[in-house]
Amino acid sequence: MTERANLKAEMQERILATTDRLFYEQGIRAVGVDTVAAEAGISKRTLYNYFPSKDELITAYLSRRFKLAPLTDAPPAQQILGNFDRLERSFSSGRFRGCPFVNAVAELKEPGHAANKIAIAFKDERRAWFRALLLRLGVADPDSLAMQLMLLVDGAIAAAVVRGDPKVAHAARKAAATLLYAAGVDIAPGRPATAGRAARDVGRKPRRKSNQARLPPRP
Repeated sequence: MTERANLKAEMQERILATTDRLFYEQGIRAVGVDTVAAEAGISKRTLYNYFPSKDELITAYLSRRFKLAPLTDAPPAQQILGNFDRLERSFSSGRFRGCPFVNAVAELKEPGHAANKIAIAFKDERRAWFRALLLRLGVADPDSLAMQLMLLVDGAIAAAVVRGDPKVAHAARKAAATLLYAAGVDIAPGRPATAGRAARDVGRKPRRKSNQARLPPRP
């Protein structure tokens, strides 16, 4: 990359980093292009050289936020539940202002805006992320369960904004663990998560409890 290209990339990142902070903390509608330029230490004209309109700046801001945790070789259930652990850390940071994609859609109120498409794409990617892990676990209905897990995430985010309590993420994590267990995923600590419990239990007759254990010991 040439020096000129490096300088251009650095300026673009400088503008976007400033935009990200201002839009996320104060709101897209509340922050004008003049404020972004002033906070970035550049002229409005310079900003428009990189982003010709506020709409393009909004789109770039949301695209920059479009990040999901990568799939790894860790146990799938561990990755799923770890998503809620990350949420709790985010809620506890003191800088959490809700989901930037939901915030943008709610603020703009323009169904045809590019922000809506980015928000929908992000939610679809999050659902696909859950689904990929559920497929590894071999659950019976990965599509429905992925949607349920995603709704738990969105619900936890909304509750954290309203209540200001990071612990709602832990409650959502417990609910996610319950859903996984109900789908047959073995999430017992210290053992790899599998979908074999439900299959093993199908058709198994309940074990009769012996009365012997309730008898007093012989003298």
